[in-house]
Amino acid sequence: MKNVLLFTDGSCFGNPGAGGWACLLRCGSIEKELSGSEANTTNNRMELRAVIAGLSALKEPAAVRVVTDSQYVQRGMTQYVPRWIRNSWVSSRGVPIANRDLWEALLRESRRHNVRWTWVRGHGASADQNRCDQLAQAAARELRAAA
Repeated sequence: MKNVLLFTDGSCFGNPGAGGWACLLRCGSIEKELSGSEANTTNNRMELRAVIAGLSALKEPAAVRVVTDSQYVQRGMTQYVPRWIRNSWVSSRGVPIANRDLWEALLRESRRHNVRWTWVRGHGASADQNRCDQLAQAAARELRAAA
C-alpha cells in the first residue's frame, strides 16, 4: 500500500458565496495539485469537497494522511460522524446534520483507504497547506470574477 500525503483547504468569499477548494497529493516524489470552485456555497462545503476530490483522485487504496486546517473536517471524521450515523444524521438538538451529502461522499471515499486525520493551524508553518489556501482562494476569485 502506497503512502500518500493529502493537504486540503477550502475558501469562500461570503458564506454563502463564491467558493474554492484545493488539494495537494504527494506520493514519494510525485505531486499533484487539484482545485475547483462552486457558486453559492459555504466554506465548510469547500473544505469537505477538497478532501473528497483528493481521495477520489487516488486510483488504488492507499495509506493516506489527510492534513487539514479545518477542525470541522478533522473532528467530523474522527469524533462526530459515528454519532451522526447512529442518530440517523440528526443532531442532539433534533436538527438534520448540515452537508450530509458531502459527509456521506467523504465516508465512501475514505473507506477505500487507510486514512489518518491531522489538523494544522491555517496560515501557519506548513508550506503545503499554505499552497492549498492560495489555490482555493484563486479558484474562488476566478469564479467571482466570471459572475
